[in-house]
Amino acid sequence: MSDISAPAAAESPHPLSDPRWMIPLALFALYVIWGSTYLGIRFALESYPPFLLAGIRFLCAGLVLYGFLRLRGMASPTPLQWRNAAFTGLLLLGMGNGLVCFAEERVSSGIAAVAVASMPLFAALFTGLYGQWPNRREIAGLAIGFAGVIVLNLGSSLSGSRLGALALLVAAMCWAFGSAWSRHQQMPPGPMNTAAQMLCASVALLLVGFAGGEHLPSHPTVHATLALVYLGVFGSIVAFSAYLYVLKHARPALATSYAYVNPPVAVLFGVMLAGEHVGPYDLAGMAIILFGVAVITLARQKRPA
Repeated sequence: MSDISAPAAAESPHPLSDPRWMIPLALFALYVIWGSTYLGIRFALESYPPFLLAGIRFLCAGLVLYGFLRLRGMASPTPLQWRNAAFTGLLLLGMGNGLVCFAEERVSSGIAAVAVASMPLFAALFTGLYGQWPNRREIAGLAIGFAGVIVLNLGSSLSGSRLGALALLVAAMCWAFGSAWSRHQQMPPGPMNTAAQMLCASVALLLVGFAGGEHLPSHPTVHATLALVYLGVFGSIVAFSAYLYVLKHARPALATSYAYVNPPVAVLFGVMLAGEHVGPYDLAGMAIILFGVAVITLARQKRPA
């Protein structure tokens, strides 16, 4: 989000403006909320086609957030910021989230978890190209986390279409590259970055959806519509804002650690809300993933001023 200015000598920063407080809160939102969106997308797909689902989600959330920020007096992004937000939003939300929605109609949750959890590995590669390679402990944490996701899915059905699996892999690569690229660009300040990216991505998603023959449901179920609202408010406005904040104020390995925590969180929500079952591989995988995230967190380094 917006750059943090050095507080005056006689003043102490407000706790909610201090990254020492905000980063853990933002990570909690990413771990829990984005972990629940797997189930939310599954429920919403009962009535809404994938690309129109993502497009409507980001259009509504983007309009609400953009209008609120403008009413609060925040300036609209500059042409350069709009361009950067459009490119980043296309990669993160358009191709990243859109392809996940597309794939969830075709592949099992096991394939989805493994593919999406490969994102931190791609992120480490792309950020390394900008000269910020992960340190040894972060590499160890990344490897442990990915191993945990594999263990998590050893007991799952990995049957699915090759097209769906490829879509998930491309989604992870696009999200990782967009995250690395945006760190070195002039982006809109604060939450306006979230609003601009969602608005730009929604245009692309809606165009792809209608061009691909998708149609809005004439009688969507209440269940699916409530899931869409949840995805827009919590999955988009709250969690995506949290991600952009962590991406700016923490090291890439920590910012992308949510990809390892989301699969076990998704499993837990599936057990509680969809009647799914947890086996020994699930429990072992969750424990390994959490250990990997702990290694990444402890290996976190302060960014240079």
